[in-house]
Amino acid sequence: MKYIHKNNMKRHIHFYTLLLAATLLLLSSCVNHPDVPSSSKEAKYLPAIFPDYCNVTVPYNIAPLNFMLPGDQYEACVARISTPDGQQQTYGDGVKVQIPESEWHEMLNASKGKSLKVEVWGQKAGEWLSFTPFEIRVAKEPIDEYVSYRLIEPSYVAWTFMEIAQRNLTSFEETQIFNNEITMNDRTIGQCINCHSYQNYKTDNMLFHVRLANSGTVIVNDGKVSRVNMKRDYTISSGVYPSWHPTAKLVAFSTNRTRQGFHTLNPNKIEVYDEASDLILYDVETDSVQVVSNDSTLLEVYPTWSPDGKYLYYCKSVPLPEEMRDKDIRTTYPKVQYNLYRRSFNLATHGFGEEELVYDAASKDKSVTLPRVSPDGRYLLFAIGQYGCFHIRHNDGDIVCMPLDQELPLTQNIDLTNVNSEGRPDSYPSWSSNGHWIMVASRREDGNYCRVYFSYFHDGKVEKAFLMPQEDPEYNTFLLKSYNRPEFMVEPVKISVDEFSKVFDK
Repeated sequence: MKYIHKNNMKRHIHFYTLLLAATLLLLSSCVNHPDVPSSSKEAKYLPAIFPDYCNVTVPYNIAPLNFMLPGDQYEACVARISTPDGQQQTYGDGVKVQIPESEWHEMLNASKGKSLKVEVWGQKAGEWLSFTPFEIRVAKEPIDEYVSYRLIEPSYVAWTFMEIAQRNLTSFEETQIFNNEITMNDRTIGQCINCHSYQNYKTDNMLFHVRLANSGTVIVNDGKVSRVNMKRDYTISSGVYPSWHPTAKLVAFSTNRTRQGFHTLNPNKIEVYDEASDLILYDVETDSVQVVSNDSTLLEVYPTWSPDGKYLYYCKSVPLPEEMRDKDIRTTYPKVQYNLYRRSFNLATHGFGEEELVYDAASKDKSVTLPRVSPDGRYLLFAIGQYGCFHIRHNDGDIVCMPLDQELPLTQNIDLTNVNSEGRPDSYPSWSSNGHWIMVASRREDGNYCRVYFSYFHDGKVEKAFLMPQEDPEYNTFLLKSYNRPEFMVEPVKISVDEFSKVFDK
């Protein structure tokens, strides 16, 4: 038997490591830059690409907007992308257009405040068609580098594997924040993880909930992790939907008794409703819970702070008609509607002012949920539908944006035609930290799976929403998970899954 000296082995390992790295570098540099067709028939319409990135406005730091032509209709696709200074490059591999990150970011940086021109050719039944060119406008304002979301099946009666993940929007890197299996010690009970939330888009102060097995709220306070139980004798439950105060170690929550109903014939397949809900304020430093609002006859939910911390916005149900008030909510839920309110907040005393009506949705036979105030305090986003508090399950669910520089209650809407889909649920709106990008969760593609969309917002005008880009444009077609509660972040969560799991050993 031949033995290799330890030093020689190290040299062999080093050589093969370098060889592997060089091979990977060579493979990554082999980008397909095909020639455009020498002849083609003009098609006087835009290409039916997926995702639809035709004439969208994007941030200058977004990942490549890879797309494809329908594989059941076309055999091949070629795209030529031109920058304002005349640089051009072609892409195409089968029916897909996948652009290297380095080349894409060079093109975006050369096009800030201007547009990329995109020309697309598709081969159909052996013949090349040239489609109407479109633009990708490049905004001067960046988007926050990270978003996080829960990945979960769109319909469930029991929990299987789920995770909270974070995505770098400047690339395609996705990493796990936490999953529901790492601490499960009794699989007959199961575990749900949800409601990740951050203070001012940063991750040194953040939280998420763990339900059932090993239950509690995992809180990060100045980078230190702990698990707390917010349930008190005088509250309905532990904290549910959270909102961090922008400057203090305070978190507003609703406290809920939530139920689900599963339909067989109703096109709104799942109904999520509350049998009871109140508002509480949790002090992270003292582990104390203060009741904010607890009207026993009505439902209060979805608190959110104004960016200056001086107001707490929330949703509150209106009284049911007299003849329905004592009936089972499983029969009355289609009549439950919420209005939007706010209370002033005194940081020194932790005291709240009187309730103010912000938006009277019920007078329009509507129900409002999930308010979010823009970082400059000038605009208010919320979700709206005919009834209930969970519009991402309602096909009439839409997003509304209103200026706050008008007298209460608010009445004047901003046109969000470019954000909302037709006949499919749109919900969970949020603002980027600079206030120029709106993010929504939408089931517009197939009515089942929730996907993440972004839209450019500038001077009260909103541009066409675009799907979060993926390295493979088919990714969102085959991903059998929904993106739940997408949240902007200016930095990634630095604590590892293993570090989070240690709080369950205490």
